[in-house]
Order: sequence, then structure tokens, then C-alpha cells
Amino acid sequence: MLGYIFKRVLYMIPTLFGMSLISFLIIQLPPGDYLTSMIATMSDSGQAVDPAQIERLKQIYGFDDPFYIQYLKWMWGILSRGDFGWSFEWNQPVSGLIWARMGSTLVISLLSLLFVWIVALPIGIYSAVRRHSISDHVFTFFGFIGLAVPNFILALTLMYVAYRYLGQSVGGLNSPEYAEAPWSLAKVCDFLAHLWIPIIIIGASGTAALIRILRANLTDELHKPYVITARAKGLPEYKVIMKYPVRIALNPFVSAIGWVLPHLVSGVTITAIVLNLPTAGPLLFRALVSQDMYLAGSFILLLSALTLIGMLLSDLLLALLDPRIRFN
Repeated sequence: MLGYIFKRVLYMIPTLFGMSLISFLIIQLPPGDYLTSMIATMSDSGQAVDPAQIERLKQIYGFDDPFYIQYLKWMWGILSRGDFGWSFEWNQPVSGLIWARMGSTLVISLLSLLFVWIVALPIGIYSAVRRHSISDHVFTFFGFIGLAVPNFILALTLMYVAYRYLGQSVGGLNSPEYAEAPWSLAKVCDFLAHLWIPIIIIGASGTAALIRILRANLTDELHKPYVITARAKGLPEYKVIMKYPVRIALNPFVSAIGWVLPHLVSGVTITAIVLNLPTAGPLLFRALVSQDMYLAGSFILLLSALTLIGMLLSDLLLALLDPRIRFN
């Protein structure tokens, strides 16, 4: 098992370097750069543009350097001292901006992932075992609603319900009186009271999708000869279902972690903007619009790393569920 883990981690290293190169290339593809956007903004507002100052800023930030020189400087800063570069728009180090947002982002993402699993696993098993029952049709109906309704519409609905019927302040992760206050027990309780809305909204589509995946796979397993034989031998029904069919049906369910984890971080940007959440998505969107290259590239690199971590977790859980995978 240790050899299996070592091999997977070893594969991640060149993959991550390749992703970093692609990330840096992506943010270089649009014409112009941050200075071009800044000059256009200044011209539209009627401000004078000093060519000497523009040239000085190009030299300071290295915009005149070739692509590969900029990439090597960026990667050397990350590997040698954890320096992700400088945010031109925010005029501060990228690392400070990232870590300020990643804490709340990871808390919301991990709790949403836990919510997805807690809800999807029992409902998926129940729907497969009680196929075509009234309960199965009800769960299927709500599952399709979860897939069809955009997250930002659900966000607006829950915000209205929370404000109108629960008297709760909506938007953000804290009430206005705790927004700038130091952390205390009261602020933690207020933070937890605001978490349920983003967790339900972000987890809704993932829950609906995984319920359908688990239901379909388990339904297929329950009609295979080894299950019929186990029933004929008189094994209790819960053992017949849980011991082997569920473990096998969980394979695609577990492998979904690879895309669920980064999706929870970056795929809900519109929802985060609607809810005014201090997470990574809105900051990444703003960095891409303003062509803040080092901030955007660093976020894309971190999302790539999250994808690799999600795939590693998927591989490890699949190896535990199916020992045959360890030897492939």
C-alpha cells in the first residue's frame, strides 16, 4: 500500500509542474496585460497617462521579459520562498490575498463535501433498494430539481426565506456587528449560524448528481448472480446489500471526489458573489477580468493542486474499497 501511495504522489510532481506552465500560459493568452487595462481605464476617465511612468512599471514588474523568463521567476519565487508574486490591482503580495480567502473557502468546501456525502449516500442506497417506490420517485423529483435549478436562484430563495421568516441577516459569513470584530465565542456562533445557507446551496447540485450515480450503479449490482446466490444462502438482507454491492457501487461515487473538491472551490463563483462570501471564487473572477496575472495564475495553480489532491484521495479510497486496484 505504501508503494502504491508513493507512486501516486510521484506522478503528481511532474503533473503539477505541467499545470503550472499551462496556468501561466492561460493568463498570458489574452491581448495586453494589467498595465494595458489600467491605461485604458485612465484614458476613459480622462486622466493623463505618463509614458515614462508606464515604462518604469513595465521594468519593475517584468512585463518586457519573455514569457519563459516571467514563468521561471514566478516558479522560483514559489519554490524558494513561497512568494506567489505581486497583485497589481490590490498592490500587495498574492500570498496574503490567497491565504486570507482560502481559510473560509476550505471550511465551506469541506463542510459542503461532508453534507453531500451524508445526504447522497443513504438516499442513493435507499432509492436503489426501494426502486420505483413512492419514496424513490420523491427523491428522484427533488434530485432533478437540484440538478436543474441554478445555484444562484436557490441562493436568492434561501436568502429571502432566512431574512423573511427567520429574521437572519443574509449575505456574508457574519452579521454586520461581527464583521470586523475579533474572534470570540459569540462570533463563532454567528459564523456557524450563517454557514447553513452556503453549505446547502453549494452541496445541492453535487448531492443530486451523486444520488443518481449511486442509485444507477447499485441497481445494476443488485441483480447480479453473486447477490442472488447470497440471498439464496439465507444471508441477512443488510449483509447482502452492504457487504459487496454497495462497496462496488461506491467506486464511481468515490472517484467523483477528484472533480467535486475543486468544483466546490471555483465552480460556485456566481453563488459566492450573490451571497457576498469572502471565498476564492469572486477574487479569482476579479483577477481574471483585470488581468492581474500573478493573482489569477496562483489561484488556477492552487485549484490544479486541489484537483490532484482530490484524485489522490479518490485513488486511496478506491484502493481501500477494491484491493485489486492497488496492484494496477
